[in-house]
Amino acid sequence: MNTAEERGRTTAYKKPFWSHQRKQAMYGVLYILPACVIITAFCIVTIFMAVYYSFTEYNMINEPQFVGLKNYAKLFTDKTFWAAMVNTVKYVVITVPAQVCISLGLAAFLAEKLQNRFGNFVKSVMFIPYIISGIAASAVWSILFKRDGLINVVLGTVMEKGPNWLGDRKLAFICVCIVVVWKSLGYFLIIYYAGVMGVSREQHEAALCDGATALQRFWYITVPGVKPITYMVVTLSIINAFQAFDIVYQLTYGGPGTATMTVAYVIYQSAFKDWKMGYASALAVILLILVLTVNLIQDIFFKERTKRR
Repeated sequence: MNTAEERGRTTAYKKPFWSHQRKQAMYGVLYILPACVIITAFCIVTIFMAVYYSFTEYNMINEPQFVGLKNYAKLFTDKTFWAAMVNTVKYVVITVPAQVCISLGLAAFLAEKLQNRFGNFVKSVMFIPYIISGIAASAVWSILFKRDGLINVVLGTVMEKGPNWLGDRKLAFICVCIVVVWKSLGYFLIIYYAGVMGVSREQHEAALCDGATALQRFWYITVPGVKPITYMVVTLSIINAFQAFDIVYQLTYGGPGTATMTVAYVIYQSAFKDWKMGYASALAVILLILVLTVNLIQDIFFKERTKRR
């Protein structure tokens, strides 16, 4: 009798299948489903397709022909690829520290001195380049860098003749780096500003009472306080630098010679100018491995530094 009553009570208190928690979980799945489909179709599937085509000879017209490791072997003798690889590494070495240091310094300055309407205006103005198309922004800069452009007109007041910004190998590379840093600076500034505002004000006030200067408070309080954000900013900067294409395409077309050519630009040329999709896929796979390796090394280094502290 007791057993029957217990069974009846268990049945009476059994939750329905569509409980509130399951409905919430189902709503969450439905919300993220479109993003998952898009990411799967245009990111995950395309990675496997690139790996497959990298072992073939394919011109996007005829059927792909399996050639094994021929495309990867060709990389070792391709001078254009190695020149682009060196340029890409140089982009990373120059633009990543510049973006991190300038954006963090500006964010700390705005948080310390300009927490007013003018500071909000400055942040908005600096964020505008990020939302502008890279092609459009580079087109404007290419006009400024012309031999008779605004920059040389201004320099003409203090020197006889302005430099050939986009025609000189070293200057062209510097110009591309300037445009890359200028375009991404506002985005990283906003990220850093949010992180700086999250640093404890009590620590700054205590350090100020102890006589610490603004530079000391920045170095010993702000920089350690935004370390997780710095890790994210460095990661995004590295990925963007390895994928640099649109600014190079519009500003210099990889020239003069191969002075500003990147791996992404070589991939574009191989795929859509030379119609060598198999070789371009091999380049894309190498670039993916390189980015993942750099991010893995960065992640290990960051974790080791965190454990030491």
